[in-house]
Amino acid sequence: MAQEQEQHQYRILLYYKFVNIADPAQFTMEHLQYCKDLNVKGRILIAEEGINGTISGTVEQTDQYMKDMLANPLFTDMVFKIDESEEHAFKKMFVRHKQELVTFRYEEPLDPNQLSGKRLSPVEFYEGLQQEDVVVIDGRNDYEYNIGHFRNAIRPEVDSFREFPEWIRNNLTQYKDKKVLTYCTGGIRCEKLTGFLMNEGFNDVSQLEGGIVTYGKDPEVKGRLFDGKCYVFDERVSVPINRTDEDIIVGKCHHCGTAEDRYIDCVYDSCHLQHVCCEACEKEHHGFCSDQCEETYMALATQEQ
Repeated sequence: MAQEQEQHQYRILLYYKFVNIADPAQFTMEHLQYCKDLNVKGRILIAEEGINGTISGTVEQTDQYMKDMLANPLFTDMVFKIDESEEHAFKKMFVRHKQELVTFRYEEPLDPNQLSGKRLSPVEFYEGLQQEDVVVIDGRNDYEYNIGHFRNAIRPEVDSFREFPEWIRNNLTQYKDKKVLTYCTGGIRCEKLTGFLMNEGFNDVSQLEGGIVTYGKDPEVKGRLFDGKCYVFDERVSVPINRTDEDIIVGKCHHCGTAEDRYIDCVYDSCHLQHVCCEACEKEHHGFCSDQCEETYMALATQEQ
C-alpha cells in the first residue's frame, strides 16, 4: 500500500455542476486566485449556469479542493471523478468565464435540472447496449470517437459540440420512436444533448450517468463493450476504459492505416493538426501530418537562416 501511494502522488479531478451562479465573472476571478493559492493546475469553465472543470494536483491539494468546494452551498452534492496520476495532467491553471459550460448554441434554453434524459448507471447502460432495436449516440466530437467508442455507436460527424443540433436534424430524425442511449466523456455534454433530443421529439432518451470515465471504473461492468481508448482534454490525451481481454484498438494511423490509438500534434505550428500516428510513422514523417506541412516548414526554416 505504501508503494502504491508513493507511485501516485497526484490526482486528476473531473467534475461539473449545473447550478445558478449569481455573479459568474466575480466568482471566476475569485476561483482563479483560490486555485493559484492552492497550487493546482487545470482548466475550469464558469458560467451563470454552473461550473465545469478538470484539475490536477497532489493528493493533499485535491483533497483540500474537494473539501472546500463541497463546503460551498452551491456545490454540496457535486460529484468528483478521481484518477490517480504520477504527475500533473496540466501545465497551467485556467479559470474562464463563459456563456455556456459546453458550447451548444441551441435556440431554446436548456436547463438540465428541468429537462434531461433518464440517467443510467454503468450496469444499466451495459444492459441497454445489448438490447435489440436500441440506438446509441456518441455525444462527443468525431476525433474523440475515432480512437474509442461503445460498440455499434453512431459516429458523430461533427468537429464541435455546437454542430450537434444540425447534424441530428439532418441525420437522426428517423430514430425518434426508438430507444436512444447517449454517452460522453464525463456526462456533462449529455445533460444538454438529451434535453435537446427530447425537445426535438425523441420519445425514449437515456444518458450514461458519469460518462465513459465512470463506466470504466465500475467493478461489475469493467468497461465492457467500449473499444479503444477514451479521449481526454489534458496532457494524457487518452485513457484506457475496457479492463477485460475484450479490448481492441479501433484507431488507425493517419499515414499507414495500421491499428493505433495515440494522438500527436503536427510539428508545423501553423497546422498543429492532432492526428493518430504510430511510432514508426512519427519517426518516418518527422512528426508532420503531411509532406506539404514538412515541405512548408523546411522552406520557412531555410528562409530564416
